[in-house]
Amino acid sequence: MTPVLPPEPHSNRLKRRGVAGLCLALCLGSGLALTGWRANAQTVSPSQATQALVPAQSEITFVARQLGVPLDGRFKRFEAQLAFDPKQVARSHIALGIDLGSVSMNPDADVELVKPEWFNAGKFPKASFQSSAIKALGAGRYEVRGQLTIKGKAQALLVPVQLSQSKGLTTATGAFALKRLDFKVGDGEWSDVSLVGNEVQVRFKLTFTGVPPL
Repeated sequence: MTPVLPPEPHSNRLKRRGVAGLCLALCLGSGLALTGWRANAQTVSPSQATQALVPAQSEITFVARQLGVPLDGRFKRFEAQLAFDPKQVARSHIALGIDLGSVSMNPDADVELVKPEWFNAGKFPKASFQSSAIKALGAGRYEVRGQLTIKGKAQALLVPVQLSQSKGLTTATGAFALKRLDFKVGDGEWSDVSLVGNEVQVRFKLTFTGVPPL
């Protein structure tokens, strides 16, 4: 059983752990509920079933603020499943799962962010996002509606996405803002938004093989 240490002075904890707080909100929120995706897989064509994420050319990053200072972070491990047909956008789906234990900001923050008051990665190892509707806006632009779940808290999310294609690969890029307190990320004393900002900016680049020409 891990011993419980007495609480540190608030100022020391802020220096050591404050960075961690910023990241929490990110959960890119873009996690994909893979179980839900599989439930919808029967509606996709064989060509869609071959679509796959290229991890080496994909990234999920975020920017949080501590005492007004921006801090950059990223998630090193995530997975995505896509069933996308440009001719049948309404029947397309995307799902994303993010390993919360892979959060990376700096050594001290990385240790703190997985703890219960932040991501609580031991109990909630992944954030998930499951699309419910995709709408084409023209010129490779889309709106993806769905549900983002972090620490057991679900919120509706609207994500703008830009698609581009080159050399057989399709890349989806976009950005959106999350409020960490909607998911109880940075709970307790860290709920003070004057220390760690409530809003977190999330950016993503997801590259896939097997997507038909747009």
